[in-house]
Amino acid sequence: MTIRVLVVDDHAVVRAGLRRVLDAEDDIETVGEAASAERAIFEAIEHKPDVVLMDIVMPGQSGIEVIPALRQSAPESKVLVLSMQDDPRYLREAFAAGAKGYVLKEAADTEVVDAVRTVAAGGQYVHPTLGVRLIEAEADERRRAAEDPLSDREREVLRLLALGHTNQEIAKMLFISVRTAETHRAHIMQKLRLTSRAELVRYALAEKLLD
Repeated sequence: MTIRVLVVDDHAVVRAGLRRVLDAEDDIETVGEAASAERAIFEAIEHKPDVVLMDIVMPGQSGIEVIPALRQSAPESKVLVLSMQDDPRYLREAFAAGAKGYVLKEAADTEVVDAVRTVAAGGQYVHPTLGVRLIEAEADERRRAAEDPLSDREREVLRLLALGHTNQEIAKMLFISVRTAETHRAHIMQKLRLTSRAELVRYALAEKLLD
């Protein structure tokens, strides 16, 4: 059975390179391309791929933001994220959105192919190096949990809020949706028992988050 793949990346050279790698395999066929997350939905509906190979950072919506809509429009398609972002937080957010795999662009061609096959078969795939970083990050978070109620992402959002950025600006800077930024803000205010931006700024200053 041939694995049908949709390649989503805003760089034509990257798409062409991925198509060449995938089409060289006897059991894989590139059935379409998209240069944006929004266009990926239309291509997925038309071509019904087994795997959507998706970049994160693109014009308009990010690859992570579009995953829920993509899964709703093409429920049989599995999303495999292919990104330069090697921060474990992006891995967590991608899987939370519904991705089935995450591989770094620095990976060898054979690893990308293996990831496509794994995800198409119903499994999950995580780039080995990133998987180790995620385990280490989660261990660090557990150690800090008793001392600091905020996660690393929440502290990052807190710092940007204290610097005066809006939810919309924070969403764009962190490649998350506006709703996610709003949720982070609500959780921060609740955990720290703050009621105003002034209190939030004072907390950030006290914690030296603005240094």
